[in-house]
Amino acid sequence: MSDLSRRRFLKTAAAGSLAAAAPVLAQQTAPAARTSDKSGSGHVVGRGERQYRIEHDHFRLPGEYSWQITHNVAVGGDGLVYVIHEGETGKPDHPAVFVFDPDGTFVRAFGSHLQGGGHGLEVRNEGGEDFLYVTAYQGLKFWEKLTTTGQRVWRKRAPMSTGLYAEGEAENPQKEWGRDRFMPTNTAFLSDGRYVLGDGYGAHVLHVYSADGDHLSVVGKPGKADGEFNLPHGHWIDDRDGTEKIVVADRANNRLQWFTPEGEHLRTQDGFLLPANIDVRGDDMLVPELKARITILGADNEPVCVIGDDDWRPKVLADGNALRRNPSSWRDGKLLHPHDACFDADGNILLAEWVATGRVSRLVPV
Repeated sequence: MSDLSRRRFLKTAAAGSLAAAAPVLAQQTAPAARTSDKSGSGHVVGRGERQYRIEHDHFRLPGEYSWQITHNVAVGGDGLVYVIHEGETGKPDHPAVFVFDPDGTFVRAFGSHLQGGGHGLEVRNEGGEDFLYVTAYQGLKFWEKLTTTGQRVWRKRAPMSTGLYAEGEAENPQKEWGRDRFMPTNTAFLSDGRYVLGDGYGAHVLHVYSADGDHLSVVGKPGKADGEFNLPHGHWIDDRDGTEKIVVADRANNRLQWFTPEGEHLRTQDGFLLPANIDVRGDDMLVPELKARITILGADNEPVCVIGDDDWRPKVLADGNALRRNPSSWRDGKLLHPHDACFDADGNILLAEWVATGRVSRLVPV
């Protein structure tokens, strides 16, 4: 995708179609993060030329809305920022998708039908118009295409023709977990219009669809060997060398895996801390990791920047991640649970964290 953020993928899809041995990242050898205060610029993390000022309160909700568990963040072609949270089933009229301008000012909200299961969100430009692709898990179990104001274009459920799912999983979905359940997490797009849908919490596979919405193939299966997954939570298209590859954040296996668009395994890179998603900008690959860390890989897939303090991480992970439910104990400039992150057009990093009261931060290069 060259210099385009994964959330600003501007390849055009046909109108009316469904739209459509390697370097190892070891914790002990990764560049150390540095946190300090710079007068007037907030908390700064990173090292050398890769330093960022963290702005935890950049995106501001109006008083009638509240942050809940934030999951994903995406940027439209016009610079608008979209945030999805899981939402609370006890608040069925509360929106689950919020829209902000680049300055962090609230623009609009919608998506109350996603409450209790909102998860993945991507923006794709088709014929000059942005659309949102949303995945919903828990008891909702669908993925859908929306306009940027929340009108539904289509909705799809479990691909029952694969034989992977329990009877009734598409027609009558329930809040049940297991490898025979459909729990979609994220979506990515190949340049020829094909979709790649991750069933991260369900069957632990990727589903490839044609631009017309026909199910084409299944990539991977549950397991720990190369080409197998233990929670393929996020994925994107890595074309930094000019060739498209599907790169997968194989979260519970603490690794990334690369595949051809046809599903052939290419390589595995270990050493991550529950990698949750991926973005690409230029030669950089951005990997938010659920254990209080963000890693940026360079063109050679070696780490060029690691953000997150080793001495702070045990506090984040203590007592079953209890800190995520206790905002009074959070510290400015310290990461908690990076769930999704993407670059905007200016190279800022937008970060959504998996915390009970939600948190979406902006990291500005300094």
